[in-house]
Amino acid sequence: MFELIVLGSSVGIVSGFFGIGGGTILVPLLLLLGFGTKEAIGISTVQMVFSSVYGSYLNNKKGTLDISMVLIIGIGGFVGAGFSGLVANVLSENILEIIFLVFAFFALLRLFFQPKVHSKKINSNPIVLFLLGFLLGMLSMTIGVGGSIILVPILVGFWNVKLKDATSAGLFFVVFSSISGMISHTLSGQVDFEKGVIIGFASLLGVYIGVQLKDKVDPVLQKKLLVVFYTMIVTYLIYRIFT
Repeated sequence: MFELIVLGSSVGIVSGFFGIGGGTILVPLLLLLGFGTKEAIGISTVQMVFSSVYGSYLNNKKGTLDISMVLIIGIGGFVGAGFSGLVANVLSENILEIIFLVFAFFALLRLFFQPKVHSKKINSNPIVLFLLGFLLGMLSMTIGVGGSIILVPILVGFWNVKLKDATSAGLFFVVFSSISGMISHTLSGQVDFEKGVIIGFASLLGVYIGVQLKDKVDPVLQKKLLVVFYTMIVTYLIYRIFT
């Protein structure tokens, strides 16, 4: 239990500090500790419920969360994530790790190629928003990540949403996708709730600490540390998959 608490707190700190979903951090760490891929993904879905709900509460309290903007995408994500457990059951662990590697590599590239921010937000067809949420929810929760790492640059680059608002919207989307994904993975028998809840509760404290640290660190240094972090994840996954 002590190890799980330390792990959850550490994941929460990194998540709050860098403003990224816990799944991209937690799954590789669980793999490194010897957990199976599907078990790690199941535990990650539980942890994300805790961190996304708490983080969205903090964002709403600060006035940076536009619930109406992401509600349709979130509903689509909830429906799509409902299929994630079934998809994860069909795919092999090696394929799941390769998909996770693609997500992590995309996250690393995003740090070097930031989407251009426009002044006027674009309104889109609700059906398009729902389908976007559906596909993102199904794919991301299949590998135990929330999907915000892809949704944020889409909102900024294609819908001209301000980066701060897009980040809050991305985390709110994870509330929908993680709850549905957790249910789906549970029905598929892939969730260890005891470990997931312990890590989830521990991550709440970590998220709070990480958010406080974020405001005290220079943004340039923060970005450099994030590049190092994702480079380590990508390197480890490449080593794990191809050796």
